[in-house]
Amino acid sequence: MTSEHLSPEHYSATLIDHFEQPRNAGAMADADVETFVTNPVCGDSMRLFLRFDDDRVAAASFLTSGCPASIATSSVATEMVTGLTLSEAEELSREDYAAAVGGLPASKVHCSVLAAAAVRNAITEWRGRQVPS
Repeated sequence: MTSEHLSPEHYSATLIDHFEQPRNAGAMADADVETFVTNPVCGDSMRLFLRFDDDRVAAASFLTSGCPASIATSSVATEMVTGLTLSEAEELSREDYAAAVGGLPASKVHCSVLAAAAVRNAITEWRGRQVPS
């Protein structure tokens, strides 16, 4: 990656920070659910791991293969969903993730879709596994 790809004209300082020092990166051995999504626009992919405590996201981690914007929005997504109820986490939009990294250039807005889709897919999968009491 050249420094031009990470220049302030293209990305915010927040995005660069999340790309260079991603939070919660790596597989989670004790995850309650793991989901995998691929962005058809660019081919970037994200594996999201979530652990729940009652109706809240207790922990989140990720493995993302892709551009700085995809990695940064994946990183920020793990921070944003931790502590939220499942419904609150599901309501977060791609715009919320993009805003959290200081915005995205028009050509990279699709990167925030990866994080939003992964969170929604993981929660849907988790809910589908729950047996009504």
